[in-house]
Amino acid sequence: MSRKAPAGTPALRALQSAGVAHTVREYEHDPRSQLSFGMEAAHALGVEPARVFKTLLAEVDGALVVAVVPVTGELDLKALAAAVGGKRAAMAERDAAERATGYVVGGISPLGQRKRLAVVVDVTALDHATVLVSAGRRGADVELAPSDLVALTGATTARIGRS
Repeated sequence: MSRKAPAGTPALRALQSAGVAHTVREYEHDPRSQLSFGMEAAHALGVEPARVFKTLLAEVDGALVVAVVPVTGELDLKALAAAVGGKRAAMAERDAAERATGYVVGGISPLGQRKRLAVVVDVTALDHATVLVSAGRRGADVELAPSDLVALTGATTARIGRS
């Protein structure tokens, strides 16, 4: 007897397959919003912005690396490079990020990506009982324990965000 694959985005399927407790939080994405994708999610969902994390891709010494940082700040590229033992980091090109992850910008999830990349989660995620990250499409986040996020992505934690 065959098992039906779980529905949803690759991120949600990864969570379901791993048996990780999570809550999908959806909102109506406004393409005209002046807010960043992450801040739009925080406001639409009524969640403290420090608990909402954005997924960014950077190139560190020629290799793509996933950075997960609070939407309230920015990615510190030098800190990210140091966290993965690299020297130089720059933001990845949009097309490279979308090809590697299988997601579109604004909906890139650290979970269920097309290619297995190194992941670094900002250490402040561990300050919260749950955090929200993209569920793999604009207008949908997933809430889960930061320890589950770290475990499922094989991430390391480091202070890679700055206010």
